[in-house]
Amino acid sequence: MTAPHAVVDLDARGDLVDPGTGAPVPPEAAGAFLGRRLAVPPDATDIVVFVHGWRNTPAQALARSAAFFSLVESVHAAAPDRYPGLGPWRGYYVTVRWPSMSDPFLTGYRRIRERAHAMTTGGHAGQVLGQLLGYLDAARRTPGRPPTLRGAGGQYLHCVGHSFGGRFLTEAVQAAAGDRPAVLGWNRADPRYPYTVDTLLVFQMAAPRPVFAERFPRILHDAPINGPVALTFSRADRATGLWHRLAEGAPGIGFAGATAPADHIATTPLLPADRPYTRDDFPRRIANIDATWRFRRGHHWHPSGAHSDFHHPESAHLLLSLATLAR
Repeated sequence: MTAPHAVVDLDARGDLVDPGTGAPVPPEAAGAFLGRRLAVPPDATDIVVFVHGWRNTPAQALARSAAFFSLVESVHAAAPDRYPGLGPWRGYYVTVRWPSMSDPFLTGYRRIRERAHAMTTGGHAGQVLGQLLGYLDAARRTPGRPPTLRGAGGQYLHCVGHSFGGRFLTEAVQAAAGDRPAVLGWNRADPRYPYTVDTLLVFQMAAPRPVFAERFPRILHDAPINGPVALTFSRADRATGLWHRLAEGAPGIGFAGATAPADHIATTPLLPADRPYTRDDFPRRIANIDATWRFRRGHHWHPSGAHSDFHHPESAHLLLSLATLAR
């Protein structure tokens, strides 16, 4: 892909890894390290941070994220008139890699589930991703703040996760929440947080269906995110269907969507790439996006089913639509 693309690596404890030495980066050095690794171009309109999910080697994670970013670029270039409020799209992309490789069966799913959990509880993944988002927020021209007007000359920040990567991102966004007034809807408020993200999109989230009520309650009421939390699900996702049910006693969000708290959740279908989304498609804080009709490849032969089958124009269309509605 020709768009600017940076890569950041985490180890099994969730610490940043120095690619030159392979050693973890001390927390006090994280800012300087990120400053060397990341450089938001002045002409970028949108910054997209992508955290991959289960069963990716470092090379696969890089290749698959680059393929998704190229898909976003090509979908916009093919029909920019579908996003009239977006204007030009010049993306700056950041891939976050972490050790997620295992066998594709229940034993592997359990091992990576436990690692992902440990990386955000006993480890530092949430805090480190928070530092990353905070750095990008500080480095960009933030829409709605001086010296620019909202939507004029600003750079928008989007978080995209897949599988367990969505857990990490949600943890990082919630980590910036505190006992402060809520940021409601897509109306950018005065700066009250370490950073603010414009959209949060998770493909096939590997998490219990009530996790937003049980673990991420601040996302609903007091978090630095301007748009809804969009969560795709597919009944052909065996990883968050069968494996998640066997590991945790119930299917996960990626199989059937989030369930709680019910009054903050609405469900809408994944739309074809030529059909526009409107704000009416996202009436609640959490949007379950039913992608069963599209995310189906691997269902009949692969042990994880369609868990990773989100590389479609409709997925790029969803991201671009959310970015448009964030303007």
